[in-house]
Amino acid sequence: MKFLHAMIRVKDLQKSLDFYEKLLNMTFVKKKRLEDCELYYLEDEEHTAQIELTYNDETPKNGYENGNAFGHFAFSVTSMNEFTEKLHSLGYEYLYEPYVIFSGTKIAFVKDPDGNEIELIEKNHD
Repeated sequence: MKFLHAMIRVKDLQKSLDFYEKLLNMTFVKKKRLEDCELYYLEDEEHTAQIELTYNDETPKNGYENGNAFGHFAFSVTSMNEFTEKLHSLGYEYLYEPYVIFSGTKIAFVKDPDGNEIELIEKNHD
């Protein structure tokens, strides 16, 4: 069995597309219209997984509330320093600044426009 995608609901579609495409290098794959929403599929650079952004016709005024069951998405980065430069150049900030957890592996966290946490992982290649 193969993991295909995770779906999240978004309040501001363009902000979410910008975040995932520009900051996390995801690529728009397809859009599908359903009766009450539009689905936007974005794929990672290695074509192994997708995130489905669901933009409902009737979105709550204040957006969606994240429950306490979901934790975060995780993305690998080649260089945390390069990612940090890109992050700041696009006007985003870290939720948790980069830090070493074990064996030289660095992690950091950001939030997407809807408050979903994204973990960035730079593995030590020694």
